[in-house]
Amino acid sequence: MTVRAIDGDTLDALVWREAGKGSDAIEAVLLANRGLADLGPVLPRGTLVVIPASAQAIQADAALINLWD
Repeated sequence: MTVRAIDGDTLDALVWREAGKGSDAIEAVLLANRGLADLGPVLPRGTLVVIPASAQAIQADAALINLWD
């Protein structure tokens, strides 16, 4: 999937908004987009970002804790 950055987007915010994935997917996105990290922490408006299928498939492996058990 290819998405376009809007004003003030950071990479992690863009990946969360478009793919519902957190920091685990950032590495896959950076590998798919050479030079993206060189743009700095806030992406310029209109920057095209490819979110590869591998980043979309990443699932959190953290165990959930229920405080009331």
